[in-house]
Amino acid sequence: MEFLMAVYLLPLIYAVFQICRTILKRRDQCCYMLDYECYKAPEERKLNSELCANIILRNKNLGLEEYKFLLKTMVSSGIGEDTYAPSNVISGRESSATLSDALSEMDDISFDTLDKLFARSGIHPSQVDILVVNVSLLSTVPSLTARIINRYKMREDVKAFNLTGMGCSASLVAIDLVQHMFKSHKNKFAVVVSTESMGPNWYCGKERNMMLSNCLFRSGGCSMLFTNNRALKHRAIMKLNCMVRTHLGSNDEAYGCCIQVEDSMGYSGFCLTKSLTKAAAIAFTENLKVLVPKILPLYELLRYVITSRFRGKARRTPGVISGLNLKTGIEHFCIHPGGKAVVEGVGKSLALSEYDIEPAKMALHRFGNTSAGGLWYVLGYMEAKKRLKKGDRILMISLGAGFKCNNCVWEVMRDLKDTNVWKDCIDSYPPKDQVNPFMEKYGWINDETLSFIRLDD
Repeated sequence: MEFLMAVYLLPLIYAVFQICRTILKRRDQCCYMLDYECYKAPEERKLNSELCANIILRNKNLGLEEYKFLLKTMVSSGIGEDTYAPSNVISGRESSATLSDALSEMDDISFDTLDKLFARSGIHPSQVDILVVNVSLLSTVPSLTARIINRYKMREDVKAFNLTGMGCSASLVAIDLVQHMFKSHKNKFAVVVSTESMGPNWYCGKERNMMLSNCLFRSGGCSMLFTNNRALKHRAIMKLNCMVRTHLGSNDEAYGCCIQVEDSMGYSGFCLTKSLTKAAAIAFTENLKVLVPKILPLYELLRYVITSRFRGKARRTPGVISGLNLKTGIEHFCIHPGGKAVVEGVGKSLALSEYDIEPAKMALHRFGNTSAGGLWYVLGYMEAKKRLKKGDRILMISLGAGFKCNNCVWEVMRDLKDTNVWKDCIDSYPPKDQVNPFMEKYGWINDETLSFIRLDD
């Protein structure tokens, strides 16, 4: 009898053991964000409308039609007077950038943000166990990761990763790598540096779909500190709840809609095609199909299924989130500030209010599209406006070359109110008057009666 009881109990004990083991293992796989620091360039690198016009006029490859195109693009871009450009562009050397210029730009952003991050968090560089750097358009030897390790004299056993070519969504790719590293390494610190090399990649040709990048992209970046040490949970500002990554690289049209190429004159630049909108919509929809069931409560999903059946297939609006109320599971929406059309397009597809998309629009207005670092300027705006309260959930939405859509959800661990990089201007946002300065100063270019004018050297 005792033998039979032992036979029955052993599987039960083993099952309980495995359940407990899984629970304890998951407890060590949390990804907490302890702090982040966005980059703010010096005042002398501000790119106002007058300086922007001077840079455009320096490009002797452009004609009147190209100037008209650039003006229309700038007017509709949603970018203000206070964004920042690389030093070599400000000094008039956009067509002759050197490797030294590129490294100097990276050093300025990386070292400035890391110095402040280490000082504020109290974490010494020697405590860092994992280091991830993502810069899409610059690959050096030694790597940028090695450059940081050398500067801060980090440990010999630091796990270092250098990501390139991942586009505007690279920041979440880096964080996804960190959370996977945390699954097999307990009680560790990880640092992610997310920025872009703008100086050597300023386009000097005349192809319209390549000139767009000059109008939108600006200097910026962010350094972030993470841990999976539950003992430091009280110091965390956010916790990563889930992440979903979608990649459409197998689709030729999506692959080529956002790509680095050379034009017919040999000028290298970033080409944005008309297929970009379509690729973004498909990637976003496919991503949400996986993400939505993870973040919305069961009652909202059931309500959606029931109402969808009553509406019938004929009356359904295309799109996976049509009829879903995302605000039942999300309080804040952190949208990549890729451009005014991008922000408003995402807002419309998710049925968001002007209040919801305000942080992304204001980050675009103040700092421009800073590529992979852009999300953190948006988050900084939310924090500076004291919107983020304990328990709130933030949906972070990023789109990038590949074509990729990477989205994740953060949970706020305590009330956040640091003014961070927005300290000197948060009270003036949102601005009452958002009249574009480029139209005020250079609107005459669109005057058809002046079409006979030639802007030759």
